[in-house]
Amino acid sequence: MPETMYHIPVLLQESIDGLAIRPDGTYVDVTFGGGGHSREILRRLGEEGHLYSFDQDADAEQNIPEGDERFTFVRSNFRYLSNWMQYYGVENLDGLIADLGVSSHHFDDESRGFSFRFDAPLDMRMNGRGGMTAADIVNNYDENRLADVFYLYGEFRNSRALAAAVAKARKNKSIDTIEDLLQAVERLIDRERGKKELARLFQSLRIEVNHEMEALKIMLESALRYLRPGGRLVVLTYHSLEDRMVKNFIKAGKIDGKVEQDFFGRKLTPWRAVNNKVIVPSDKEQEENPRSRSAKLRIAEKTKENTQKTNSF
Repeated sequence: MPETMYHIPVLLQESIDGLAIRPDGTYVDVTFGGGGHSREILRRLGEEGHLYSFDQDADAEQNIPEGDERFTFVRSNFRYLSNWMQYYGVENLDGLIADLGVSSHHFDDESRGFSFRFDAPLDMRMNGRGGMTAADIVNNYDENRLADVFYLYGEFRNSRALAAAVAKARKNKSIDTIEDLLQAVERLIDRERGKKELARLFQSLRIEVNHEMEALKIMLESALRYLRPGGRLVVLTYHSLEDRMVKNFIKAGKIDGKVEQDFFGRKLTPWRAVNNKVIVPSDKEQEENPRSRSAKLRIAEKTKENTQKTNSF
């Protein structure tokens, strides 16, 4: 499948420039998707360089570049970065890029259940080979737990009312499709005027289904262990929750963002922010690719020696 049909890479030049690629370096693209970022990295790598690209979605495999010995595709969630680096005998990385956006392919595939534009089974799994679906969540979570999902991952102030509406609807009929869910919440979210609210509702369920925040935390901590001093971390975020996590991690080397100080009061952080101000798509890019509008790019350079490497199993 042509990459432009699968996913248009956001801030392509800015993000790959941020990696400051060494021709003989070792790099990881933890979100292969349509392969746009990976192809640009390979274009800049020399014969001695190598790129490992991760994606848990089987559909992404059709975008793998053929016949390039500098490239290794890893069909896995990026939370297992540390395990796979150990498996391949990689001790240090020169750069890692993560584009945390959902591929256009997922939103446009009616069967995957990621978009409220279509009626389809309420699935939302990035890895369709197993695990809990969005339908499992809305039908089986108790009302309080469901409200927590809507509040934490959708940032809904009326999360309890939403959860109550879902709980009421499922007493009469199992909520198995997108249309079932839209009907359950239509008293609180108008499907025509409340598209931003619906997007946040679907976002909250998708994050819960795929354990996205937990996976991001594990991946960032693994990146810190494997990047060599001078190595670059490049992350594209699309909503405030993940951007806050990445911002805190760059600021302090920890997810909570609390900066430690030494005896003399000097800040202890393993990162240097390369871009002091977050990078966003130009007006032209946003016009050409409307799904890039919420993107934020953060780039950091590792300044300290690696801590001990451990796997995440």
